Amino acid sequence: MAALFIGSHSSPRIDTPLSHVLCTLNSKSYKTKNKKFPCKAVSCSRKNHQEGDGQYVISFGKHPFGQKSERTLYFLVSKSRKYVTCSVNEEQESRDPTSISSVAVVDEKPGDGNEGEKESTQVEASKKEDEELEKQQEKDWKTDEEFKKFMGNPSIEAAIKLEKKRADTKLKELDRESTDNPIMRLFNRLVRDSLTREKERLEKAEESFKALDLNKLRGCFGFDTFFATDARRFGDGGIFIGNLRKPIEEVIPKLEKKLSEAAGRDVVVWFMEEKTNDITKQACAVQPKAEIDLQFELTKLSTFWGYVSAIVLCVATFGTIAIMSGLFLKPDATFDDYLANVVPLFGGLITILGVSEISTRLTAAHYGVKLSPSFLVPSNWTGCLGVMNNYESLLPNKKALFDIPVARTASAYLTSLALAVAAFVADGSFNGGDNALFIRPQFFYNNPLLSFIQYVIGPYTDDLGNVLPYAVEGVGVPCDPLAFAGLLGMVVTSLNLLPCGRLEGGRIAQAMFGRNTANLLSFATSLLLGIGGLSGSVLCLAWGLFATFFRGGEEIPAKDEITPLGDNRYAWGIVLGLICFLTLFPNGGGTFNSSFFGDPFFRG
Repeated sequence: MAALFIGSHSSPRIDTPLSHVLCTLNSKSYKTKNKKFPCKAVSCSRKNHQEGDGQYVISFGKHPFGQKSERTLYFLVSKSRKYVTCSVNEEQESRDPTSISSVAVVDEKPGDGNEGEKESTQVEASKKEDEELEKQQEKDWKTDEEFKKFMGNPSIEAAIKLEKKRADTKLKELDRESTDNPIMRLFNRLVRDSLTREKERLEKAEESFKALDLNKLRGCFGFDTFFATDARRFGDGGIFIGNLRKPIEEVIPKLEKKLSEAAGRDVVVWFMEEKTNDITKQACAVQPKAEIDLQFELTKLSTFWGYVSAIVLCVATFGTIAIMSGLFLKPDATFDDYLANVVPLFGGLITILGVSEISTRLTAAHYGVKLSPSFLVPSNWTGCLGVMNNYESLLPNKKALFDIPVARTASAYLTSLALAVAAFVADGSFNGGDNALFIRPQFFYNNPLLSFIQYVIGPYTDDLGNVLPYAVEGVGVPCDPLAFAGLLGMVVTSLNLLPCGRLEGGRIAQAMFGRNTANLLSFATSLLLGIGGLSGSVLCLAWGLFATFFRGGEEIPAKDEITPLGDNRYAWGIVLGLICFLTLFPNGGGTFNSSFFGDPFFRG
C-alpha cells in the first residue's frame, strides 16, 4: 500500500473542461516515501451522476515504479463538499498487485487569469526537480537497486540488467543535452547510436542468460548421486550443501545430465569442500554452461591475434637470447667465434623450452584440458624467463591442476641438469671447453636470484678483490655454453616454480594446499620480490611485477576439488619446492659475502 498525494490550486469542478483537468493533473507528481515520480495522464473522461456532482476518469500510462500497468484514476466531485475522493484502479503484470488510494484536498476558489501561467511555471519547476532528483540517484551508486543486487549476488543476469540501466541513463543524459555546435550534435548522435546498439545486444543477451530455478534443481539430487540438505543462490546458479553417495567419477556425468534436463539447458557442476565454524562440508556448485563458456571466450587467447602475439614474443625471445649471448664473448671475438659460442647456448635453451612444452601439452591432452598458445617471456638479462599459457577449458580434478605444471617444471629441470652434466663430463669442469663463454661479474651484481649460477661456476674475484686463477682478468669467468644453458634453465624454471598467482608454482600450491593458503603464499612471494626489487635487484623487480600483474589471480576451480592428491604427488611437490628454494636462495658464491658458506664446488 502506498499513499498518493495530488495537490491543486483549483478544484476540478463539474463545469471545468476535461482538457483543463488533464493539464492540471499532468503538472502533478506521485510522491511515495521520499521519491517523486511524474504523473502522466493519457486520457480523461467525465461521467455525470447527480446534478452538481460528477466523476472524472483519468487513465495513466506509466507506473511510477517502472512496472507496466493499466491505471485508471477516479475523481468524485461534489459541490457540497470540499474534498475530492480519488482512487486508482490498476492491473499490473507483476505477481503482487498493488492498489493505491487517497483523498486529495481541493481548494474551491475559482482560478484567475494568471492560472495558466502559474500552472506552466509549476510544470517547469516539477520537471527540473525531477531531473535533479534523477541525476542525484544516478550519481549515488549506493541507492542503485540494480547495483546492490549485482554486488549481493554477482551474476551475468544481474550484470546485464545493470549495464542496460547504465545505457538507459546515458541515453537520457544525451536527450537532455542540447547544443548548437554541429560537431557536438554529430558526436552525440554517434554516441546515441552506439548506446542504442549496445542496449539491443544486452536485450538479446538477457534472453539467453537467465538464473536457474533452484527449486527445480533440488529434485535432481538424491541418494544415488549427491544428497543435498541445503541450497543457496550463487551467481545465476546455486550451491547445494550435502554429501556424496557414490564415487565422484560416476556422480558428475549422471548429475549433470539430470540437472541439464531439469533446467532445460546445459549446466556444469563442481564438487568442493566448504568449511564453516570448523566444520567441513561437501558442496556442489551448479552454473549454466553458457556462462562458463562465455567466461572462457572472453579470456580466450587461441585467436588470430593471440597466435600473432605468440609469434612476435617468440621472435623477440630469440633476439634477446642472441643479444645476451653476445655479451659473454671475449673482446676480440670474430663472427665465427660468435657462432661457435652462441649456437650451443641457443640450442640448449631451445631444447629446454621444447622438451618442457611437449611434456606440458601431452599431460594436458591426457586430462582433456585445452591450452592456449604458448607465450615466451623475453629478457635481456637471462634471454628468456620461461613459457606461459592459460587453461581454456575446465580442469577435471586437482590431479590435473597439479600434474600439468609439474610436467613442465620437472621436465625443464631434468633437461637442464642433463645439459649441465654432459658439459661437465665432456670438459672435466664447468670452466673448460674450447668455445667457452666468459661470464662477466656485472651479470651477478646485486642479483641474488642468480647466485646459484655463480656458486657453481665460481666468482670472479675473492673477498679482497683479487682475480681468481680460473678467471680471465678484465673478461670474466669461463663457462661451457651448454653448461651455462643448463644452469640458466634451472634458475628460470625455479622462477616459474615460485608460489605466486598463476605461475606454475602457484598452480601447484593451489592444488596442494587449497585456494586460501595459495593466496597467502602468493602475497608473501610478491612481497619478497618487491623487497628484492627495492634493494636494487632488477630481476626481482621485473619478475615480481610480471608475476603479480600479468600472472596474478587464481585458476578456476577444478570440477572435482574433493578427491585428495595422494602421498606421491605431495612428495613430488615437496621435492620441487626444495629445488626451487635451494636454487634461488642467496648463497656465498660471490654475490653476498658470508663465512657460513664454503667454497663453490664443481670447479676445475
